[in-house]
Amino acid sequence: MKNIVSANAPAPIGPYSQAIAANGFLFVSGQIAINPANGELVMDDIRTEATQVMKNLEAILTEAGTDFSRVVKTTIFLKDMADFAAVNETYAPYMSEPFPARETVQVAALPKNVNVEIAVIALVG
Repeated sequence: MKNIVSANAPAPIGPYSQAIAANGFLFVSGQIAINPANGELVMDDIRTEATQVMKNLEAILTEAGTDFSRVVKTTIFLKDMADFAAVNETYAPYMSEPFPARETVQVAALPKNVNVEIAVIALVG
């Protein structure tokens, strides 16, 4: 196992790693819309929030030597399923065919009271 740490993504806010590479896979912890440059939440609207989440994921994937084209699985957590379409539209340009497997679930609450959190599993190596 290898711990992946990117200075271009927010530091973990608990006892977990940004990502772990193991056996050809990269397991990226759920990312929220924290701007790593200043530690502030980006929550102007759901689209800007989701864009920051995708940028954070991209930074971690890059640090591990992979990218969105190698993502095989995503999990999207939404505080309100009414945001599904906007998050999906923001997420879609980052992905390419064959699209990763995915689930999107509504949850009662997320860390720091954000509206969206996304985790991914990607191929590395």
